[in-house]
Amino acid sequence: MNFFEELEWRGLLHDHTPGARQATEDGMCTAYIGFDPTAPSMTIGNYIQLMMLTLWQKSGHKPIVLMGGATGRIGDPSGKDKERQLKSYEELDRNLSFQLEQCKQFLDFGDKGNQALIRNNLDYYKDMDVLTFLRKVGKTLTVSYMMSKDSVKNRLETGLSFTEFSYQLLQAYDFQCLYEQDQCRFQMGGSDQWGNITSGTEFIRRNLEDAKAYAITSKLLTKSDGKKFGKSEKGNIWLDPNMTSPYQFYQFWINADDADLKTFLRYFTLKPKEEVIAIENDLSEDPRAQKKILAEEMTKRIHGNDAHNAVNNVSEVLFNKKLDNAGLLALDDNSLKMVSQEIPSFEISKDVLLSDVPLQQLLTEHCSIFSSLSEYRRAVKGNALSINKNKISDAATNVSSKDLIQEKYIIIENGKKNKYMIVI
Repeated sequence: MNFFEELEWRGLLHDHTPGARQATEDGMCTAYIGFDPTAPSMTIGNYIQLMMLTLWQKSGHKPIVLMGGATGRIGDPSGKDKERQLKSYEELDRNLSFQLEQCKQFLDFGDKGNQALIRNNLDYYKDMDVLTFLRKVGKTLTVSYMMSKDSVKNRLETGLSFTEFSYQLLQAYDFQCLYEQDQCRFQMGGSDQWGNITSGTEFIRRNLEDAKAYAITSKLLTKSDGKKFGKSEKGNIWLDPNMTSPYQFYQFWINADDADLKTFLRYFTLKPKEEVIAIENDLSEDPRAQKKILAEEMTKRIHGNDAHNAVNNVSEVLFNKKLDNAGLLALDDNSLKMVSQEIPSFEISKDVLLSDVPLQQLLTEHCSIFSSLSEYRRAVKGNALSINKNKISDAATNVSSKDLIQEKYIIIENGKKNKYMIVI
């Protein structure tokens, strides 16, 4: 795989400094991308950068994940129209640990020659006092040079603290540290990072004799409103299943705008170019089939095969009118738990079902599925109520622990569209 050719057919490449392409063709190179732990999880916007590192590694090069233990405490002004709120050190450390484990899922950290490495830029600063920083780091780049960067210019009217102004100095020094310690000659990132990354190449040029450092940026993943999928933005699709469930993750791809389909497919798939083009051509009149292919690939890669199977089971519960009690009883706990995340659910104590309890009492007193007994009786009389796909024809029906699926769940349906879950 040729890294630049791979980025180009995917439409991922945004910009690069002179000589970068040739340098990647002269043998194995090392590149890094930095990730600041400003949120408890990464998003699919961050995953674009993980894809960059994945493609870099598949091209025979060595990737470095640089966790921003230090820069996360400062806050990057790039792409922001106002000052970030600083996170506590405890929160940042917690976020960093979690995001580090996420990164380990997607890159090869084995013992090959181009195995991925993990670094934390807090190591470069934790023992450095302010005077050393000003002499060693702050002396390299001029204020006029730093002011020329869009991340600074765009914030001058709305306000920019010295804290955020200094961010590009830290990122530049990061690059030099990795250059010296790991022979890392490339820094990559999203297009909004161009100013910070080129500050790093200039930093190295001024401080290290005969050093050659390069910048490569990718296009950003944006939402329909033009905003990127940043960790601090609303409407994000998180990689953590507790923040965006695998079912919601799968549905994001299925419900993507047709106009975004080609971009999403090429940005995120790991299928070879020939196969992707065949999918686009053969299914050009069936965008939903293309979305299903991408949704399956991404859900399996991010959440695993079991989660993808559970997603299919959730769809069966929510949309398959032919699903019967036997099919429901066959579902595993993971699938049922996922269902409980997608429909209104009510938690009750197991003691409630130790002996027979009137269904009307369960659904009005212990769970607010019905607001009154009369409403409950109307549902039974109208043949609208069912438990675990079994229709209820007697308002005096009792339920007990024997009605639990997987000893934990009961599914209640009131009509065709109203589905609820009771969870022990």
